[in-house]
Amino acid sequence: MIVPLSHALILSAILFGLGVFCAVSRRNLIMMVLGIEIMLNSASIAFVAAALRWQNLEGQTFVLFILAVAATEVSVGLAIIVYAFRRTGSFDPGNYNLLK
Repeated sequence: MIVPLSHALILSAILFGLGVFCAVSRRNLIMMVLGIEIMLNSASIAFVAAALRWQNLEGQTFVLFILAVAATEVSVGLAIIVYAFRRTGSFDPGNYNLLK
């Protein structure tokens, strides 16, 4: 049984909204990175649902690129967060003006 396109797009919109809320409202850099990851995954869900609906592989190809970008973003982002935490001693983005 294939999930209807509208259900997948509603799930994608809910996840994207949750990711925006998580990325904007938190003062913790790890939660901001997690919010961005949730937004990228919601875009992936929308691409796969559209690819299944119109029977082409372009949406699934975009998902592979999104996963590669997400993995790179997490590794670089976490390296910067670890460096900043060692330097400042907190995860608060307001304290990171010392890294200039």
